[in-house]
Amino acid sequence: MGREEYSKAFRLGKKDYQSRMLHGVKPTLQVLDDIMPEKGSYSEQPLGLVQIPADQIVGTKTIGRSNSFAGNFMPILRENSEFAQKWSALSTSHIKEGIREPIKAYEYMNKFYVLEGNKRVSVMKYFGVVSIPGNVTRIVPRRTEEKENKIYYEFMDFYRCAPINYIWFSREGSFAKLQKAVGKEPGEMWTDEDLLKFSAFYTRFSAEYKAKGGNKLHITPGDAFLSFITLHGYDKTEEKTTNDLKELMVKSWEEFKLLQEEKYIDLKMQPNQEKKPLFNLLLPLSSTKQKIAFIYEKTPGTSAWTYAHELGRLYLDQTFPEEVHTLCYENGTPENVDTLIEEAISSGCNLIFTTTPAFVQASVKAAIAHPETRILSCSLNTSHRYIRTYYSRMHEAKFLMGAIAGAMADNNRLAYIADYPIYGSIANINAFALGAKMINPRAKVYLEWSTMKEGDIEEKIHEINPSCISGKDMVIPEEGSRFFGLYHMNGGYPRNLAMPLHHWGKFYEQLIRTIMDGKWKYDDNPASTKAINYWWGMSSGVIDLICSQHLPIGTKRLTELLKATICSEQFNPFSGILYSQTGLVTDSPDRSLSPEEIMTMDWLAENIIGTIPAKEDLKEQAVPVIDQQGVKKEG
Repeated sequence: MGREEYSKAFRLGKKDYQSRMLHGVKPTLQVLDDIMPEKGSYSEQPLGLVQIPADQIVGTKTIGRSNSFAGNFMPILRENSEFAQKWSALSTSHIKEGIREPIKAYEYMNKFYVLEGNKRVSVMKYFGVVSIPGNVTRIVPRRTEEKENKIYYEFMDFYRCAPINYIWFSREGSFAKLQKAVGKEPGEMWTDEDLLKFSAFYTRFSAEYKAKGGNKLHITPGDAFLSFITLHGYDKTEEKTTNDLKELMVKSWEEFKLLQEEKYIDLKMQPNQEKKPLFNLLLPLSSTKQKIAFIYEKTPGTSAWTYAHELGRLYLDQTFPEEVHTLCYENGTPENVDTLIEEAISSGCNLIFTTTPAFVQASVKAAIAHPETRILSCSLNTSHRYIRTYYSRMHEAKFLMGAIAGAMADNNRLAYIADYPIYGSIANINAFALGAKMINPRAKVYLEWSTMKEGDIEEKIHEINPSCISGKDMVIPEEGSRFFGLYHMNGGYPRNLAMPLHHWGKFYEQLIRTIMDGKWKYDDNPASTKAINYWWGMSSGVIDLICSQHLPIGTKRLTELLKATICSEQFNPFSGILYSQTGLVTDSPDRSLSPEEIMTMDWLAENIIGTIPAKEDLKEQAVPVIDQQGVKKEG
């Protein structure tokens, strides 16, 4: 019984993990230690035994178990693990007799973080428990002028009168308005009867609100509820039947939508990337599904690069459930990739993505043999008319990471761990160095390569003693590692500062839309012999940067400003006077490097300590990629 439940919970966890990654959100549990105020700027307040709303339990106190669960608290560790066995046993116990032992948790900003009882929370959330008993300690931050802080202090004032923790507002003054709306004077205590009446009414309202699609609005259910009872009266609406409540809610919906305006305008600070449902107009009802194949060099479970593309494939499935059917072929090699592509074509795939530069040649051969099949290869600086290539301007995110690193470099030492010396990666390295130099002219970037035959990277990094390290862009779920993105060491543990995001799903979505819209052929010019390459960046949403919540506010603001200038194409990271390790690259303050110059970079910025290695100095696994895309093809 317990094992079956674990399998179901495991699938829910994986689905949530993938969804969060697709949307650029931390995929595992939040860690309170990562977001708490600095020591001395908060106090602790024991609340005793509290009924904790299950939906508001969002993470753990310490890092220990954070990577065992997806962000929805469902497990993501393998089904044959000791963890899975313990979870299954708890599940069986819950079914037979219920879990009664209270958890231990911390409350911070009305969100709860588990100290003891993570698996119990996971099991009870899986079974849909509404609230979980717990001994709670409240973390009270120092009073500030920030909006969220002000709302939280208003909540604590309200909590003293009415110990209600399941309602929240996005606007200041709302808790005082709620106190007034239910007929209470400021500071007046609620009776047990008041609390029961309110709980029953709010539960009914929020259920109907969510059923009608309230979660799609940019407000909290509490915002809508307060508006509702202010408009129609608390006592009058509380007495209404469910049908009457539904009818009145429909009439009030425009008011709920109006509440979005302030938050909606705030959100316009970022480009609007919302896509309209074009398929209703573009495709006739009789249209057959587009069958698409993805050819992977490794598996999503062993390669972060492959995992990123797998997330993109899953994004397509979610975005176009009726229009697209996707397949994936794993563990491709230069020896078997021809067979994999042929299998995909034989299965009826009319669009194929080969997701590594090592498969370019095989892609070209297949395209020549099957001109009716569209084939795109994920590679840079490859020119051929029979296929189209695509890549992303990751250097834009790397520039921002460098700027953050420069701002955080107390000792002016930074480390950058690269994998393959190929087209695109050199631009990433240089962009990082230029970003660091712009903020901190004294910053030095120590370049290390993970694919070198000799040398211990960990030992080298220890010798360098950098303030910040740029590591892998992302990690696979099974690794459970925090050594990714931009991070610095804090007490022997990596503390993540920023993470670049490859949102391949958005690339694939936009490309599929051009095909379905009949615009695919518009890129082709019969009179031209030029190859077609897609090289998209932040402005299209294909590349993004996720910043840690504990970045200094000034650094975060600067990063957002730089990001906005890049997205609006007002700024090119490779602009102005540029110096390499060997001398001047450009001498004009008004000149920007062309796309071709960025793609084909074979030099390193002057503030980089390190070299571009030769092929013979690299591990065997790097050879096929270097042969196809290496910036130094000869040894």
